[in-house]
Amino acid sequence: MQLWTTQVASARGAARTAQETEAAGWDGLLVVDSQNLSGDPYVSLALAAVATKRIGLGTGVTNSVTRHAAATATAITSVDRISNGRAVLGIGRGDSALAHLGRAPARLKQFERYLVQLQAYLAGDSVPFGEIDIPPEFAPPMSELHLHDAPPDSRIGWIAEGVKKGNAKVPVEVAASGPKVIAMSALHAERVMFTVGADVERLQWGIELARKTRRDAGLDPDAIAFGAYINMGCHTDIEKARGLVRGGLTTFARFSVMHGKANGPVSARDREQLETLVTNYDMKQHTRADSRQAGTLADDFVDRFAVVGSPERCVERLKSLAALGLDKVAISGGTRGASAEDAAVNRDLVAKHVLPGMH
Repeated sequence: MQLWTTQVASARGAARTAQETEAAGWDGLLVVDSQNLSGDPYVSLALAAVATKRIGLGTGVTNSVTRHAAATATAITSVDRISNGRAVLGIGRGDSALAHLGRAPARLKQFERYLVQLQAYLAGDSVPFGEIDIPPEFAPPMSELHLHDAPPDSRIGWIAEGVKKGNAKVPVEVAASGPKVIAMSALHAERVMFTVGADVERLQWGIELARKTRRDAGLDPDAIAFGAYINMGCHTDIEKARGLVRGGLTTFARFSVMHGKANGPVSARDREQLETLVTNYDMKQHTRADSRQAGTLADDFVDRFAVVGSPERCVERLKSLAALGLDKVAISGGTRGASAEDAAVNRDLVAKHVLPGMH
């Protein structure tokens, strides 16, 4: 099971962060795409690519609204070329990136249409003009220009040429928590990245749903990979370990109750916990460990939905996830508002004990 770390996108710090990530033994680095809260992910990934040789690089995650699918395909494939085939495109329906534009996550139909178009562009295929979501009041049809000749459809030629020469297509992995997005990603992605916490029962539910969806569609249930976004706090003091992950965990836990109803198997106590979380969520304090919402999470909830504790405990929990069939986990550690001293201890313990313990 590959272990990736997630970080903010920062052009000035991208090269250093990537080099530190590679030196520590991580398998890959994901950066967020939230234009109002961090720098541009593709600039950061390009800088990370030229500063490293081994680690995978990707978005964790972009969304289907703030960039056209053609622009996203061009950006991530550019990173892939620079890094000699190390890029991956992580995508979801959007959270903070859309919230800071006054919008909720993308509608399911738009998201699925976007995934289909994105995969077409990445494979070097064409997308019909009639299927592109640009309102005519924003830009009228090209036919109004009365050109002598024009492209018949939308296609990224240089990506198509690369595919003909044998360049591998950039894989797409979808961050998924609800049953509809899990099913959708099982049909349109190379990997489903669950955002349902580290709870084994919930992850099993997601895997079984994805496999069933593929079987029902006449597809090979084994021809797709599974991964998960996980919050992890490694510290010999359990209270400090929990304190590291509370902020980030509020974000991932909220995905399971985004629209008011808890997704997947959940106890009555956890359902109450999730509902309390979402009604207390302050987007202005997104991911912060000292936020209003972080204070709503009970210790037992943190212990099950996140991976917390000593290095030995963290390795044990991660191995239980690998046993489910996950081949990748993207790990978020200490977030803003958490103790900088505890975060430093976490990084040291992970590099010296957890990563070697999993490889």
